Amino acid sequence: MGYGLLAAAIAAEVAGTTAMKYSEGFTRLWPSLGTLAGYLLAFTLLAQTLKTMQVGTAYAIWAGVGTAAVAVIGMLFLGESTSLAKVAGIALVIGGVVLLNLGGAH
Repeated sequence: MGYGLLAAAIAAEVAGTTAMKYSEGFTRLWPSLGTLAGYLLAFTLLAQTLKTMQVGTAYAIWAGVGTAAVAVIGMLFLGESTSLAKVAGIALVIGGVVLLNLGGAH
């Protein structure tokens, strides 16, 4: 249950961050509301996740996977540059998440 809630929290955070890109500095109503809704849902789900997971592990996974996902979305869909360094950084983040889970995220 905890990992499902955490995955939903990550998806909501990624959606909110992506909407923020389209809000043009919070000058466009619907993307701005999407940002607010995404982050409200993300923090609500993360708070529920913390009932069954350790805070350090849950937050590290939430922040790491969210960051990696937003970076990939930027490169694939928003025209951001792709480089070996960026790809290596994303791989290191994912590797860190795996190590956290292997180290006792239960």
